[in-house]
Amino acid sequence: MKNFLAIVAATLWISISEFVRNEWLLKHFWVDHYADLGLHFPSSPINGMVWGVWSLCLALGIFILLKRFTFLQSVGIAWWMGFVMMWLVTGNMMVLPFAILLYAIPLSVLEVALAAGILLKLRGNPSG
Repeated sequence: MKNFLAIVAATLWISISEFVRNEWLLKHFWVDHYADLGLHFPSSPINGMVWGVWSLCLALGIFILLKRFTFLQSVGIAWWMGFVMMWLVTGNMMVLPFAILLYAIPLSVLEVALAAGILLKLRGNPSG
């Protein structure tokens, strides 16, 4: 039960962090970039639900990594797999406003590190 609650808490943190970063702090970058492409930036409730699933997947991934690797190794691997690869794909598709990376890189590292901290603090037996 502790593991479940730890994963839920980390998922909530990741979801809140993503929402604040992309809907409050950096939304103008996204909206302007998409408008320049002749597109509408997707921010409907269904998009939010998909980001919620993504947040759960990231929290589960960090949880699994923490069983095998150190805190810093887990944060590094999770950040690389969750963010760097996403930016490579969205950049390749030309839908990533590269100007956000100045803000998104440090904020996303903080997001993953705090999620890992939440998981370490709240989880039960690390091997269970």
